[in-house]
Amino acid sequence: MYTQKVMDHFTNPRNVGEIENASGVGTVGNAKCGDIMRIYLDIDDNGIINDVKFKTFGCGAAVATSSMATELVKGKSVNEALKVTNKAVMEALDGLPPVKVHCSLLAEEAIHAALWDYAEKKGIQIEGLEKPKSDIHEGEEQIEY
Repeated sequence: MYTQKVMDHFTNPRNVGEIENASGVGTVGNAKCGDIMRIYLDIDDNGIINDVKFKTFGCGAAVATSSMATELVKGKSVNEALKVTNKAVMEALDGLPPVKVHCSLLAEEAIHAALWDYAEKKGIQIEGLEKPKSDIHEGEEQIEY
C-alpha cells in the first residue's frame, strides 16, 4: 500500500521538532481527517532556508509528507520553497495511495503558511504567495503533539 520511501519517512522522520524564534511558522489542518501539520522555518537575510522543522499530528502519510516536505525546502530560497507542490512531495515519496493525497496537499499548505508568516513578520510580499486558506489559529494552544 505504501512505498518504501513513505515507510522510511514515517518510521525515521527527518527534521522533527521546533525552531525557537522561527522566521516563519505555518500550521494547517484538515478537519475531515484530523491531520494537523506545523512547519517552522529559519530563513537567513538572503532568503535562504537554513533550517526547517515540523510537528505533525496525524497518520503515517501525514508524518511522511511533512518529513519529505522539509527535506525538499531545506537549503532552498524562499522562491524555490514556494514552488514545492503536493505533486513534488508525492513524487519524492514515489507516490501515495489516492486516499492519502490530501496529506501531500497539507504539506504544501504548511510550507506556504510558514512563508506567509515569514513575509508578514518581515513586512514583505513574496510574489505568487497567497494567504493560506486553512491556517489554524483558534484553539492552537490545545493542540498536542
